[in-house]
Amino acid sequence: MLSFLLVHAIALTGVISTVIMPDTHALVHDFLNKLKRRKIEGSKGTAKLTAELLRTVISQQRIPNTNQAGALIDAIKAIGEQLVAANPVELAVGNVVRRVLHIIREEDLSLTTSAIGGPSLSVISDDENDVDRDDYPALSAAVVAASARNALRAPSLQTLLEDMSHSAALHHSSSSLDDSEEKTKSTDKNSRSRKLKHNVIETVNELIQDIAACHEQIAEQAVEHIHHNEIILTLGSSRTVIEFLSAAKEKKRSFRVFVAEGAPRYEGHILAKELIGRGLQTTVITDSAVFAMISRVNMVIVGAHAVMANGGVIAPVGLNMVALAAQRHAVPFVVLAGIHKDLDSHCILPTPGRLGAYGLCPLYPHKPEVLLNELRSPSELLDYGEFSDCMDSSTGTGFPLLHVANPAFDYVPPKLVNLFITDTGGHNPSYMYRLIADYYSADDLVLQRKPAS
Repeated sequence: MLSFLLVHAIALTGVISTVIMPDTHALVHDFLNKLKRRKIEGSKGTAKLTAELLRTVISQQRIPNTNQAGALIDAIKAIGEQLVAANPVELAVGNVVRRVLHIIREEDLSLTTSAIGGPSLSVISDDENDVDRDDYPALSAAVVAASARNALRAPSLQTLLEDMSHSAALHHSSSSLDDSEEKTKSTDKNSRSRKLKHNVIETVNELIQDIAACHEQIAEQAVEHIHHNEIILTLGSSRTVIEFLSAAKEKKRSFRVFVAEGAPRYEGHILAKELIGRGLQTTVITDSAVFAMISRVNMVIVGAHAVMANGGVIAPVGLNMVALAAQRHAVPFVVLAGIHKDLDSHCILPTPGRLGAYGLCPLYPHKPEVLLNELRSPSELLDYGEFSDCMDSSTGTGFPLLHVANPAFDYVPPKLVNLFITDTGGHNPSYMYRLIADYYSADDLVLQRKPAS
């Protein structure tokens, strides 16, 4: 009866893990459905939710005593491949998965380096494969000194008796040492697995915080790039662009913003309302008027869906046209990229220049119009009821005569980009590959989608 009441009390307080811990499989399944149905929009929001999901998976993952980092990596890779397949165009998902894999590798290396070169070097090896050291049990200093004294003295009855007593004591201590070794090894491995998970989760928490606040560091540089009486052109509805322009306004910069309406979803209308609400002088223009108005513009500032390894940009549809117009009239084309500093407080390795970003993608644009794009609903362009009679009735095949193409993204090649503004400063497109090389582990690039044959 007492045990029943105790268990009931523990359950009420939420101590039992099965009561308070969410079902990982259910969370992954729900997130997969949201990705497939395009219920999550925006690279920043998708990256943050992906990192939070992987954090939950890591916290609930049971790690074996051997190959602890490998078990975590396999689990994250298995889930990551599912997430990437659910929405291949949302590159932020794969980027965050790669970043978490890189974090696991770094934390495992940090713990290994600390165990080998730390101040408390143990005579018992932490490596279960270190057969040489396991086959020869460690001896205490007293036993070694006694053996040395015995080797120097002449053989006698007393010496033989002492040798026998030392041998018996050594055998006893060796046998008790074997038992303590096993217990110590088991304890050390359990402690190391907890330490690995703790460090990884702490670093993923920092990654989530950096993703949430990355636009703030970018906005701080606005006053360095926007000056008085300038005209800025933008397209799309990027939160980073909004904060960037608002920061310049707060620094008493007086400028005007041209906003292309971004048909057919008209995200420019949403952006214009946001800018007006923050006190910015805003002019809405049609997408087709970009070439006509670009000669009056001092700078084009846009956000990015993803930055490719070659410095190219996956961006909202229509931006390639804007970039071509800017190049034609020698107007700087500036991209705000979500890059953040990721200084790992747990990693003892000297990596102060290491960077991280959910928007940096290690992929190269192979046929971007096919692999890195998606077609949105035709209803954004045309009302189905008005064109439902556009069928080929003469042949009886029932195939429609009218087709609607509504791509979501454009690919802007690096030659059309003048500058990337990140929270680490401004970067040339050619420098982006170096950032990406520091950002991901080479072993984690298996998530890269192969180009279509």
